[in-house]
Amino acid sequence: MKFSTLKRHIREGVKNIFRNGWMSVASIGAVTVALILVAIFVTVILNINQMTSNVEKDVEIKVLIELTADEDQIKTLGEEIEDINGIETMRFSSKDDELNLLVEGMGEQGEAWALFEQDNPLNHAYVVKAKDPQQTEVIAAKIENFENVYKVNFGQDVVPQLFKFNNYARATGLALIAGLVFMAVFLISNTIKLTIHARSTEIGIMRLVGATNNFIRLPFFVEGFLLGVLGSIIPIVVTLIGYHFVIKNVSGQTSFNFVQLLPYNPFVWQLSLFIVLIGGIIGTLGSGMSVRKFLKV
Repeated sequence: MKFSTLKRHIREGVKNIFRNGWMSVASIGAVTVALILVAIFVTVILNINQMTSNVEKDVEIKVLIELTADEDQIKTLGEEIEDINGIETMRFSSKDDELNLLVEGMGEQGEAWALFEQDNPLNHAYVVKAKDPQQTEVIAAKIENFENVYKVNFGQDVVPQLFKFNNYARATGLALIAGLVFMAVFLISNTIKLTIHARSTEIGIMRLVGATNNFIRLPFFVEGFLLGVLGSIIPIVVTLIGYHFVIKNVSGQTSFNFVQLLPYNPFVWQLSLFIVLIGGIIGTLGSGMSVRKFLKV
C-alpha cells in the first residue's frame, strides 16, 4: 500500500469521527465505561493473585518424624523426601528447634512450654516446600506413605480451599472482563453500522468505480481504532490517580504480611498500555464486524 493511500485512509477515519458527531461521542463513552470496569477488575484480580501467591509461597509441609526413629532412619527418610519430584527446599528441624518455635509463637503463654527443655516431648521434623504450591497436597500424600513418618501437616483445612479460591477468582475475573469487552465491541459495531448505512450511496459509487474491498474497509478500521484509543484516555487517568490513592491509603496499613499490593511503578504503566491496546482492539473488532456483516463487501 502506498503511503499516500494510507494517509488518505487515516484522514478519512479521523473525518468520520467528527462527521458522526454525537454517535462518536456515544461510542467513546461506551468504551470509556467498559474500560474503566476492565481496569478495575484487572487491578483487583492481579492484586488478589499477588496476595494469594504470597500466601502460597509460605505454604510448607511439616513432616513429623516418629519418636522411635534413630539417626539412620531419620537420614533415610530425608533422602526419600528429596527424591520426590517437585521439591524446592527441605530442611531438618530438631525437636529443640520445634520447641523454640512453639515458645516464641505463643508469646507469654509459651513460657510454660520452656519447662520441657530437659524432657522435650516434641518430634524431630523435616520442613518441605514444593516448587509448585498447587502440588503441596500431592507431595504431602506421598510423604505420608514413607516409614518413620508420624504425621504430615500442611494446613489441610485451609490450603486446598485457598487454591480453589484463587482459581475461581481468576476464572470469574476473566469471564467478567471478556463480557465487558464484548459489550464494548457490540456498541462500537452498532455505531459504525449506522455510519455505514448513512454512507451507503457513497460506498456504492466507490465500488462502481472499481474501489477494492480493502480500500472501503480501511477507513472504518481506522475510525474504530481511534474511537477505542480515545475511549481509553479517561480509564488511564482514573487508573493512575485511583491506584495512587489506594497505594497511599491501603498499602502498609495492615499487619498481615501477605497483603502487599503490586508496586505503583511499573504496574500502572503496564496496565495503561494494556488498556490502550484493548481499546484499539475493541474498536477495530467492532469496525470489522460491522463491515463484514452489514456491508457485505
